[in-house]
Amino acid sequence: MLKVAGCVADSIVDGPGLRFTVFFQGCPHHCPGCHNPETWAFEGGQECSPEEMVALAKKSPLCKGVTLSGGEPFAQAGEEMLEFVRLCREAGFEVAAYTGYTFEQLMEGTQGQKALLAALDTLIDGPFLQEQCSLELRFRGSRNQRILNVPKSLAASAPVWEEGERWVGEHE
Repeated sequence: MLKVAGCVADSIVDGPGLRFTVFFQGCPHHCPGCHNPETWAFEGGQECSPEEMVALAKKSPLCKGVTLSGGEPFAQAGEEMLEFVRLCREAGFEVAAYTGYTFEQLMEGTQGQKALLAALDTLIDGPFLQEQCSLELRFRGSRNQRILNVPKSLAASAPVWEEGERWVGEHE
């Protein structure tokens, strides 16, 4: 079972278009100024199956993407999370994740973290840094965070910024 702090249907702030965003329970980073400090504790939240979560995402006919947020999704990297992402992709959803880890750290991480990374389309990486906070950044909270194209990054074995207009277009 996945430990979920909550979810938001039809989010417009966690990636392009309407998205289903899942906030996972538990985070080791504890970034000062975090938007979701209630998700830090690994206790709490509710247990949900991957199938239950995908069924919720499918309720909105206009939803085209799923965003993993937190807490820290990579703290739950394992079979259940991989199954959730697999089912999302089978349902036609683009899958993105926010993480306090960097791409480079995940490449050196656990087998589960590497597998989850490989299953994603887009990664917004790096811890939130309050001193680099900007409300002008699209889909990022602080300037150190990157929006990465995961397939291209894995092929290059190095971070490759997402260049798709829908992710990095002008802030409106």
